[in-house]
Amino acid sequence: MRPATRLEAESNPVIIGDYTEICSIARAGGVDRIVVALDERRGRFPLEELLSCRLKGIRVEDGVAFTEELAGKLSVENLHPSFLIFSDGFKRSVIFKQAKRAVDILASVLGLILFFPVSLIITLAIKLDSKGPILYRQERVGEDGRIFHLLKFRSMHADAEENGPVWAGVDDRRITRAGRMIRKLRLDEVPQIINVLKGEMSFVGPRPERSFFVEQLVKEIRYYSQRHVIRPGITGWAQICYPYGASKQDALEKLKYDLYYIKHMSLLFDLTICFETVKIALFGKGAR
Repeated sequence: MRPATRLEAESNPVIIGDYTEICSIARAGGVDRIVVALDERRGRFPLEELLSCRLKGIRVEDGVAFTEELAGKLSVENLHPSFLIFSDGFKRSVIFKQAKRAVDILASVLGLILFFPVSLIITLAIKLDSKGPILYRQERVGEDGRIFHLLKFRSMHADAEENGPVWAGVDDRRITRAGRMIRKLRLDEVPQIINVLKGEMSFVGPRPERSFFVEQLVKEIRYYSQRHVIRPGITGWAQICYPYGASKQDALEKLKYDLYYIKHMSLLFDLTICFETVKIALFGKGAR
């Protein structure tokens, strides 16, 4: 961070001074909080000035923590490893893990019973609409990078990926008529209840991605592999906060929400996410 020149300050009204004037500007403007959001801090961090502000009673807050509090996500682009290591959160006791698993098992059994009649109707619709299997099995990356076969009601034509894996689009032409309907209602995800019962997934967690794309994203997006420290979920914080998308940029944005969930996960948070997911499914809005 360098001092702003007079020309810069006059041509850009956003600039009201340089870092040597932080304290005087804050006191004159009645500022009670300073948010530090620097992409690079080495050799540019105004330590003395911010320390002076802090000792004068002005709150100094890290930009990542501010974004976390304000937007419910972690700014991966500016996230330093020390933030993940030393910040509060990421608490998962043995009792919590056992309780979450117990809830998953109970909810899975109830879900299979409740969705059985609906599943019969979906099975008939898929069979009458297009040729191919009822269920679609696809390799996904689970907890600790383990590969498992995710189950879905088939919503695309059987030869949809004969030329290799590609991102699925919102108006993907490979989707069948029946598939479009069950996708809109999020019913294509119902068979994943079996994955939850088997312990490969949880009801709430980061959505599992295909290994083909994970290999690319781990290389291109920092901290992407960290989303695999817990079981993936049928629904998740990213799914209710971020609209549908299938690109590297979308994966980056969803990672921000996934890391926030991993940091703050609790049974109450899971309940909130499930409640919001039901609302989205009923009103047909939001990410899938």
